[in-house]
Amino acid sequence: MGGGLVPARKGEGVTGAALHVLARTYGIEGEYHDIWGQRHLVGDDTKRALLAAMGVSAGDSGACERALEEARVQRWHRVIEPVLVARESESVIGIDVRLPDGTKPRLRWSLTLEDGRGHSGDIDMAQLVATDEEAQFEGRKFRRCRFDLPVKPALGYHTLQILGDSPEGAKANAMRLVVVPDACHRPEAIAEQRRAWGLQVQLYALRSRRNWGMGDFTDLRALVDICAEAGAGVVALNPLHALYPCNPAHASPYSPSSRLFGNVLYLDVEAIPEFGQCESAKDAVGAPRFQERLNALRAAEMVDYPAVAQMKFSVLELLYRDFRERHLECDSPRAEVFRAFRTRGGGALRRHCIFDALHESLRHSVPSFGTWPSWPPAYRTADSPEVAAFASANAERVEFFEYLQWQLDEQLRSVTARARDRGLGVGLELDLAVSVDGGGSESWADQDCYANLASVGAPPDPLNLLGQDWGLPPLVPERLRETGYAPFIATLRENMRGGALRIDHVMWLMRLFWIPAGTKCANGAYVHYPFEDMLGILALESVRNRCLVVGEDLGTVPDEVRRALARLRVLSFRPMFFQREPDGAFSAPRDYPQDSVVTVSTHDLPTLKGFWQGADLDVRRDLGLFPDEARRETELAARACDRERLLAALEREGLAPEGVRIDSPTVPEFAPELALSVHRFVSRAPARLFLVQLEDVLGQLHQVNLPGTADEYPNWRHKLPLDLEDLPTDPRMQALVGALRSERGASVSPTK
Repeated sequence: MGGGLVPARKGEGVTGAALHVLARTYGIEGEYHDIWGQRHLVGDDTKRALLAAMGVSAGDSGACERALEEARVQRWHRVIEPVLVARESESVIGIDVRLPDGTKPRLRWSLTLEDGRGHSGDIDMAQLVATDEEAQFEGRKFRRCRFDLPVKPALGYHTLQILGDSPEGAKANAMRLVVVPDACHRPEAIAEQRRAWGLQVQLYALRSRRNWGMGDFTDLRALVDICAEAGAGVVALNPLHALYPCNPAHASPYSPSSRLFGNVLYLDVEAIPEFGQCESAKDAVGAPRFQERLNALRAAEMVDYPAVAQMKFSVLELLYRDFRERHLECDSPRAEVFRAFRTRGGGALRRHCIFDALHESLRHSVPSFGTWPSWPPAYRTADSPEVAAFASANAERVEFFEYLQWQLDEQLRSVTARARDRGLGVGLELDLAVSVDGGGSESWADQDCYANLASVGAPPDPLNLLGQDWGLPPLVPERLRETGYAPFIATLRENMRGGALRIDHVMWLMRLFWIPAGTKCANGAYVHYPFEDMLGILALESVRNRCLVVGEDLGTVPDEVRRALARLRVLSFRPMFFQREPDGAFSAPRDYPQDSVVTVSTHDLPTLKGFWQGADLDVRRDLGLFPDEARRETELAARACDRERLLAALEREGLAPEGVRIDSPTVPEFAPELALSVHRFVSRAPARLFLVQLEDVLGQLHQVNLPGTADEYPNWRHKLPLDLEDLPTDPRMQALVGALRSERGASVSPTK
């Protein structure tokens, strides 16, 4: 197994074709087929731009030839690859070694296991199996041979060293050896023929009579209890990744500052232990004006992130000050717990919190200093002397942000424990964004691994005729390998805390559509990643964290990806709106795949009511998102046809709401009975998980996010129309719970 740079094929010259060979060497595809099967050739300008984003100079044929030679020399100077991912089921782990002629007849190997134990032995050069791959440069001949490791380490991350001479020194002789299982974890709740169901929610959208204008972790805990009582087995969430504390208007959870830390606006301020002892905080919250503002934020139809942030941070400042005085200054046991959290977080936590403090300071002094690429040059790298001086001079402010991440960690842990204690068979399903925001803490702290001169997106498809540019820098595949996949591993571990993980745009494990900065989506190209390596590490972290994996596989999905994910026991994501027959009819429930998660809709699609009434088409018209009026008329006609198809599908299952006829002269108004019938329809699928979007149950008209828009549409701001306290007794919810218990059973045994 393994990956890395792709060597040129035999007979493939570099003169004239150097750019194309170089692009393929670094995983850039020369063509792709869109969702309609149309072939697109990738232009030379795109290849040069993407190579530049990877740090590879390709301005002319001479530069390309030099870059190819540098890659070849680097590859042959490395005795062993930086990382090898091996399956547990493999009987022998074979190690490729590249050695020059004249290497001494015996070398030494040393294997340090993850638990610290070690193995070592000699390599008899005469016993190595030579391959036909060889190279000659610098007056020396190199050959690739194979060495079978005499021991078979257990699952985990180990370090293998070949002890001998190397032009590159010790680094070239060391490898991270990762031994992985053949498949991901699958909980008992959905094993064999068991089927579970649950709710999928946008946490910020939860209303309650106690929160501060957006859903928080205490609301989530209450929702877990509601689901447990109803017999649900999972609560699926939007990404909880860290955003920007000093820029709360940046609301998209799929454009995070970091995927390694959390969004502190989800903190329940009053649940922080300091609140009960801090008189100044209690007085501030109890003040009539403060309560008036809280009531206004609760009553608002949209989340006002800047206002919520102002309210929360005004009190969080007081709680941190109290924590310093009451605990840090006297080294209390609680202070020791905080310090232990900081130690566990290590350099990543410190860099993230330095970033938040620095970002805040710069925006306060010069509001135009938005994201780090616009900062003064001295602050654009995390390890600069100026950043170190800032962190030293502002130690308490950095510590304040560490305190917030500590409290977030504590509150999220409490909710996941609650889900486990209440018997939810799957637990919380967390969501992993495909990458990070180009101006955030993670891309700032780890610039070598991110291609900040490119962004990821998708080629045109029926929902996005111009393609999509998500504005997120991609990880550079070769640099990812050179780290032994450390960023990928850390990201998985941080987000596999709830029992299940949904991976947004899971196809990125194999390839991502890269778009050069400043160009249109049409100028993009697919870049390949070490697919089998990524899958293996995903399986290892899934098993270690006892975490189910769901892959969001919508859009242009290569067959190779679907087959590999199925083999790995990753559940496919199947919204009803996309489950169609060749003639456009909605598929029958029995035809949904078993190894899947089914739902009616998602955050990027119309709600059920919006679909039925065409509200999304009205919004797209109002915002000028149709290329012309003819296209809008086509979409309107297609939607009318889809309503008829949906009613026909319900009728075939005996689920058409009473009084609704397919041949009715007019389309009936949307009603709770129709929503219940649709949910009952989808719930009959053999799929292992059925997720119900609360917006669909409660008849919300507008969708959560409208792809292709930014400020034109209130993305990630719509609240649910019902208080959480009223959800269990709402007739629509009660009817849904009864129907799902009948169709799919209960996933838990409710207990107090």
